Amino acid sequence: MTLMDQTQPATEVTTHSPVDGRIVASYPAADAAEVDAILARARVGAAWWAALPFAERRAHLLRWKSAIALRAGELADVIAAETGKPHGDAVLEVMLTLGHLDWAAKNARHVLRRRKVKAGLVNYNQHATVGYEPYGVVGVIGPWNYPFYTPMGSISYALAAGNAVVFKPSELTPGPAVWIAERWAEAVGHDVLVAATGGRATGAALVASGVDKIAFTGSTATAKKVMAAAAESLTPIVAECGGSDALLVAADADLDAAADFIVFGAMGNAGQTCAGVERVYAVDTVHATLVAKVVERAERLRTSGEDAQYGPMTLPSQVDVVRRHVASALETGTAALGGLDSVHERVVAPVVVTGVSEDSEAVREETFGPLVIINPVASLEEAVARANATPYGLTAAVFTRDKAAANRAAAALRVGAVSINSVLGFAGVAALPFGGVKQSGFGRIHGADGLREFSVVKSVARQTRKAALNLLTMDRTEKDLHTATKMIPMLHGRAKGAKH
Repeated sequence: MTLMDQTQPATEVTTHSPVDGRIVASYPAADAAEVDAILARARVGAAWWAALPFAERRAHLLRWKSAIALRAGELADVIAAETGKPHGDAVLEVMLTLGHLDWAAKNARHVLRRRKVKAGLVNYNQHATVGYEPYGVVGVIGPWNYPFYTPMGSISYALAAGNAVVFKPSELTPGPAVWIAERWAEAVGHDVLVAATGGRATGAALVASGVDKIAFTGSTATAKKVMAAAAESLTPIVAECGGSDALLVAADADLDAAADFIVFGAMGNAGQTCAGVERVYAVDTVHATLVAKVVERAERLRTSGEDAQYGPMTLPSQVDVVRRHVASALETGTAALGGLDSVHERVVAPVVVTGVSEDSEAVREETFGPLVIINPVASLEEAVARANATPYGLTAAVFTRDKAAANRAAAALRVGAVSINSVLGFAGVAALPFGGVKQSGFGRIHGADGLREFSVVKSVARQTRKAALNLLTMDRTEKDLHTATKMIPMLHGRAKGAKH
């Protein structure tokens, strides 16, 4: 079914625990008419919100943040129930997210306020300024793997920039969206943040509803469908898509630290992290040692019970994808830990495979499960080349004690974010923008670029006095034109500052 298929939508969505299949909750599924009604409410909220000065919006956002923080455990319970992740992981998700909300609220004025820019010598009579204004209503379509952290990367910055938001969460995890919208209603009021729950038909209706911008997180294939639908009305879109993220290990790397981060990046959240670790390229002199250290750590992971370190696959069909990729990896590679028998009905145990062909489906595509491939390379330069060889370009990591080598590798990697001697190092740094290149998407969330992503730039030039050369008239004189002609080589004829 494509995004815009006009099938009869369900009247509600029911969520189930990935742990045992029990029903968690049911939510209404908004049809096209209901989405239009939600958008109309958000338009009213947007007008009120955009008219507020930055200081008042900041105060409201911080009040909302406080309302979430004071009941963080409750939100973590909702996240854990619908995703199946351990409660501790859900708490970490809440903490990281609130850091971004805090930064967006406190930095919006500095980043977006109107400021003066130089007009230049010829335009000395113009007072030039640039400023940023909200789009209006932003439609946010969120994922299920991090149902609070990921969509809030758009929501926080869109709200701080003065927009209203209609948030359509995944049908697998609508609970956090409804919960935060309720906290907004209690803390702020006005329909500035409104949840629209439902399935694909609801998402399609939101894209077609006339929102002013779409922020989408999901697969590359679905992003293309969203873009095609948004193109009908020239609705701009920011897309955060998948990745096949690589981690590079040099011969001088701290192998214990690298192994710890590989296991965390590849197995955390059951591998359901778009910016996690799917491929490792280790220089051959340390490859075997690194593999042994990764296996030693991964085989200790607990995947069931109250003390589980990661939970089941949230999306049931993703189990089949992981099984297919494990099989593909084993066609050319060797299992260092686990194999096809690691893939169970709900939970996938850690799988580590070495020596996998770069043409393998498991290398070329996103697995989104607890499978990591560790291949040997001759050098860090070869590792960079292999990392860049897939259609994706979301994130990467480099492990080396050589600062210069790390910086060279980071510069050469065709990705949107790089961590050096860690993984996901950028995720908690609110000032750093996040997003991908190639088929991992475009546009940015987080940081100043995230605030500008949800703003329309407006330039203003105010004439303060009459120009010495009156050229902007249909009655320009020969004298003014002659003077202008003589000025061209004076102003631009010399390559000032150019090196010869």
